[in-house]
Amino acid sequence: MSILVFIETDNGNVKKSSLEAVSYAHAIAAQNQGTVTALVLGKVEESQLGALGMAGASKILHADDTALDTPSIMAYASATAKIFNDTNSDLLILAQSALATPAGARTAVKVGAAMVSNVIEVPEVSGDSFKVKRGIFTGKAFETLTVTAPKKVLVVKKNAVEMKTDGGDATVEKVSVDISEGDFKLKVLETHKQEGDVLLPEAEIVVSGGRGLKGPENWGIIEELAGTLGAATGCSKPVSDMDWRPHHEHVGQTGIKVSPNLYIAVGISGAIQHLAGVNSSKCIVVINKDPEAPFFKAADYGVVGDAFEVLPKLTEAIKAVKS
Repeated sequence: MSILVFIETDNGNVKKSSLEAVSYAHAIAAQNQGTVTALVLGKVEESQLGALGMAGASKILHADDTALDTPSIMAYASATAKIFNDTNSDLLILAQSALATPAGARTAVKVGAAMVSNVIEVPEVSGDSFKVKRGIFTGKAFETLTVTAPKKVLVVKKNAVEMKTDGGDATVEKVSVDISEGDFKLKVLETHKQEGDVLLPEAEIVVSGGRGLKGPENWGIIEELAGTLGAATGCSKPVSDMDWRPHHEHVGQTGIKVSPNLYIAVGISGAIQHLAGVNSSKCIVVINKDPEAPFFKAADYGVVGDAFEVLPKLTEAIKAVKS
């Protein structure tokens, strides 16, 4: 089985979710005498390529074309489809994102493959048949599909598998892809990136606040806890709608969907739209003075208490442990 993994980068750095995708591919290959090849499009730091080998790739194909430095869904799909066919691949793996998911769908059409998104587990493989488990209804339910098409595209959710870090060296090979002007009908003219040390979509820990914080002037206790944990800060939709916090911090179904290892919700009641954006988190901690807050039903741990009393003590306790 020949497995190709699409690698997404950010300013030359390989995203953690792509390393998870390589690890996912390695888990399939290990059970089916397969090979894992990582495909990098555009600019990437040479120091980043080693991590792909440690995650389980045996070969890295790098299309070092400046035209691919700026993300383009159509161009990425064309380039990926060409490499998929050139390498006689059977399976394409991508980490779910706003860029990779539509690029994967277009690649599937170009190579005549069946595609499954929201994949959450390593599939059971029997010959050409894959039994794939995926999340549906914004993660509130699951379904298992049997995919029998010879060529397949799987789009894997973040945190679906543990990232492998004990692989080996991977060979690096430069490749060229023929991209036409038609692949750049949509061009990115400028990009405004979220500022901060920890970006919300990639954060391992997220501390979010809601209307229970009573006003933007009280956000310091959220930021101090986040800073102590090395976390990103988020907020509920009402908070961003009231301009207490910028809209790029809005977490939820209509904002940014996150999948951190730890999600701490402070003063957030737990509306269904917010839950839909965070229910892939590995561990959810809810702090709310209302014991009837719906969010407690989705929490792994809950603290019934006033955020203005709980957070300073929690932050100091964490600082004491870390000192």
